[in-house]
Amino acid sequence: MKGTRARSMLERDPVSDLWRNTLSQIPSVFGRLVYLAAVRNPNSGRYEHHGLALVFGESEADRALRRSHIQTFSEWLCFNLEQQKADLMLYLSALMDERRRVIETWLRIEPFRTMIPSSATKAETDLYQSDFRILLGLLKNEYGAAESDQDA
Repeated sequence: MKGTRARSMLERDPVSDLWRNTLSQIPSVFGRLVYLAAVRNPNSGRYEHHGLALVFGESEADRALRRSHIQTFSEWLCFNLEQQKADLMLYLSALMDERRRVIETWLRIEPFRTMIPSSATKAETDLYQSDFRILLGLLKNEYGAAESDQDA
């Protein structure tokens, strides 16, 4: 009986629930970063996930998402450039948009900056942005992307 109760308690952990039901379904680390940044309210900085909030409450959902965002960001930073590029290519392969257009948009408006957790240090932020700009340069050359808006 004790083992069943302990297992039940483990299954009720919001971080485990988030991983099991959501994050594990996203094959790339960068994709997880995109997802986690997207559930962060840009006005309040709080993370909002209706399903987690229903089960665990808004504060616990916010805490679990915030912690997962930090962990995922740290995981990305631990990758070398080759691993980051491979992960980014995995992310891009799941998109419906043409890769060249995505890269041109990223070069123009830099949406990758919104993936940074608010608790990231300046050194972490600088490393992330530097690495990402290097990756964009590589992808720009690889896909023949232009830096200016072709529609303008």
